[in-house]
Amino acid sequence: MLRYVYGHDLHNYADLTQSMFRDRADQFKTRLGWDVHVNTRGEERDQYDELDPLYMIWEMPDGSHGGSMRFLPTTGRVMVNEVFLDLCNGVPVCSPLIWECTRFCLSRQAHGKIAAGLMLGSLEIMRNFDIPHYTAVFYRHTARAFRILGFGPEIVSSQGSGRNPICMGYWEYAEETYLNVSRKAGISPEVSQLWFNRSFGSAGETAPMALTA
Repeated sequence: MLRYVYGHDLHNYADLTQSMFRDRADQFKTRLGWDVHVNTRGEERDQYDELDPLYMIWEMPDGSHGGSMRFLPTTGRVMVNEVFLDLCNGVPVCSPLIWECTRFCLSRQAHGKIAAGLMLGSLEIMRNFDIPHYTAVFYRHTARAFRILGFGPEIVSSQGSGRNPICMGYWEYAEETYLNVSRKAGISPEVSQLWFNRSFGSAGETAPMALTA
């Protein structure tokens, strides 16, 4: 199942949180070889984890992390503006209608439906918070994987030579996309909304908080 948790509430899910940050270390440091910091507890955390982001986490039956993503509104500090501004042609992305999604992570134990479930959850956030667009920086092969899952980005810039350059792009919400990803994930819209409601209650109560996270 999916959980939606703001940074300041992660302490309520200690085991899930620890396994998420450890899986991030395993994916980004060990498997991908990124230059990221891993603390003495084996967790990968960065400066954007200190900004009270919204995390979407797939919780496995044993309570551990299966996959996750991190979200921040572009009206505040975001990676695309501070680390990858050259991919934006030097113009920062700043709009209450655009959120940044980062740290897409899957555990080694994740089965095929979890990635599609994360795509559905990201659409659930857009649907309930009235967010029409996401932005992110990603590898080109990752964009292809997202398209296979039914929710691919529009690439607006790229950098680097070779077959897998770094890209920057946008995702746009559409109800047809939401229903298509729901089918691919094997999760009904009713169940997806139920998981969202369990985390937030009604969307109207949480949207102002989300926009200032």
